[in-house]
Amino acid sequence: MLVDSHCHLDYPEFTDIAETVRRAHTAGVGAMLTIGTALHKFPDVLAIAETQDNIWCTVGVHPHEAGKGEMVKLDELLAWSENPKVVGFGETGLDYYYEHSPRLEQQESFRIHIEAARQLQLPLVVHTRDAEDDTLQILKDEMQKGAFPGLIHCFSASAGFAREAVAMGLYISVSGIVTFKKADALRDALKDVPLDKLLVETDAPYLAPVPYRGKPNEPAYTRHTAEKLSEIKGVSFQELDRATTDNFFRLFSKAKRPESMLGVAR
Repeated sequence: MLVDSHCHLDYPEFTDIAETVRRAHTAGVGAMLTIGTALHKFPDVLAIAETQDNIWCTVGVHPHEAGKGEMVKLDELLAWSENPKVVGFGETGLDYYYEHSPRLEQQESFRIHIEAARQLQLPLVVHTRDAEDDTLQILKDEMQKGAFPGLIHCFSASAGFAREAVAMGLYISVSGIVTFKKADALRDALKDVPLDKLLVETDAPYLAPVPYRGKPNEPAYTRHTAEKLSEIKGVSFQELDRATTDNFFRLFSKAKRPESMLGVAR
């Protein structure tokens, strides 16, 4: 059973969580991680995670939200993380494509999330778009202060970025973009990422993979991304399934496999 390692189940596209979970399970997706993007919305994210034993969540402030209102505080992140359903921090990072928030505020927020991840050794979910150099520089600077676990979500950066991220111990999460016709550079970049450093995700309701591109995405569609990734890596779908699921539970070690997924434990 696959894990959708990044989705947004609190978004209005998801009106029936139980039905969304049912469709995912039917498609071979046994668990999912719903992601925090703003602290004032986080209670809704947490409430969704608490409805199912195969849903967990992260707490954090998306770079688009950085600097809007009061800056996120370390104590807030640490306090929310005491809940057993909260298994990581983010999504955080840098987005210079849309410029929805000032770069300095994005960078400050990013470093606060990193400190939380370092203190509790819970994974950091990193968003980066058109900001490769600054993202890598901040990650390297902060790693020198003390290691922390994490992943690059919805990976769409260069092969060089992937190599440097993996060298720091970070994981790479692959979204439906990998199925897009013009994503040859991304597919090439993923060929050299070790299988034991890969996860799969939807980023639902965004970025639906082929053959659903242009429609609302959902966790059930994780399978299409996984099938394409198995082709790129030259391994069977079953091997890719086992590897990415094991990788998820290794990285997000606070999340415990539900009984319905124990058959894939190794």
